[in-house]
Amino acid sequence: MLQRPWPLLRWFVSSATLTVPQAAGPVAFSFVALSLTGNTNGGAAMILAMTLAQLAGAVPLARLGRNLPAATMFRLLISFRTMALASIAVCAAYGASFGWLVLFAAAAGLVNGAAYGFLRTLLNGFVSASRLPRALGIAATLNEVTFVLAPVAASGLATLSPLFALLALMVLGALPAMVVPWTAAVARVEGLPAFSGKVLSPAVLLWFAGAAASGATVAAIEIGAVALALNFGYEPALAIMFTVPLCLASVAGGIWISVRNRTASRTAVVVQLAAMAVGSALAAVNHSLVMTVVGTVLIGLVLAPLGTYFSLELDALAPPERRPELFALLRTSQAGGVVFASALLTLVSLSSALVWVTALMIAVTLAVALAPTGVNSQNRA
Repeated sequence: MLQRPWPLLRWFVSSATLTVPQAAGPVAFSFVALSLTGNTNGGAAMILAMTLAQLAGAVPLARLGRNLPAATMFRLLISFRTMALASIAVCAAYGASFGWLVLFAAAAGLVNGAAYGFLRTLLNGFVSASRLPRALGIAATLNEVTFVLAPVAASGLATLSPLFALLALMVLGALPAMVVPWTAAVARVEGLPAFSGKVLSPAVLLWFAGAAASGATVAAIEIGAVALALNFGYEPALAIMFTVPLCLASVAGGIWISVRNRTASRTAVVVQLAAMAVGSALAAVNHSLVMTVVGTVLIGLVLAPLGTYFSLELDALAPPERRPELFALLRTSQAGGVVFASALLTLVSLSSALVWVTALMIAVTLAVALAPTGVNSQNRA
């Protein structure tokens, strides 16, 4: 298969803008909640609703679109999300009950997992297997750039008017559907049996666990950044001392994967998982600012390589007609890790939450290290 630059470029744009609502949502929704209710708690409720809905909708929606071209189903899902985001803006503009905003936030989040599943499936049609690591590395880098820039842009617009931030969220959230490249490929081949437990093999579940653990680790740092700053006697605004190094290190990891363009060995993945566990442990110890920042950098450096490896493994393990479902479940596993970390930070102290997250990372690292190497069609470097 020959790589086609223009469709691939459009795919990168779709991938980079797909996560704008999740990246900018916490800031935009908090400003809206503040303007309507007088506090920011409603913004957290909207994000929680969006995330929980993603967990619920990923597999059913991925199954629903198996008989449609993947690009068509992706456009339909993003169009639905855009209408939900537009409804949030309308409700905010007319001062509707805040419960409606939470409901429409859940509707917007419902499609996120399945949309990623179809978009990731499309990538196989625009890039050769030998270049998948590079393409996924570039996508991971762009994704981190989105998560760095989107909250800043949302904050700037929201200071002018919360409604401006919501409108920008709606427009940028619609962009993936407008630029996604077309392919007539159908996600499912007629006559194949329905989704079965055989696809959810131990090997597949292992990488889902890895995605959940890495998602929980990153979320614990990002959500707990303000608490980390306060622990060391700094102002809450200096939480960027932890989030910025994390994001920059993640971008560096994505660039490294893109330049290297090779699938990592199982040993390298175990080392990367161990590095993330060590980074989480350094943050959990709460010994010093420098040690904690070093821990966040370790986590960030391996985030993109691990995400790329998980995606490549599922690409090899999944039958072609089941890829949308499994990729949707991969994104859902990451979201599940975020929910796990959020729940921990709500119920226990930051240090205790980081200890639990570290324990989860250690468990996953040991599971990968001890698991037999599965059958894999990817070429190993």
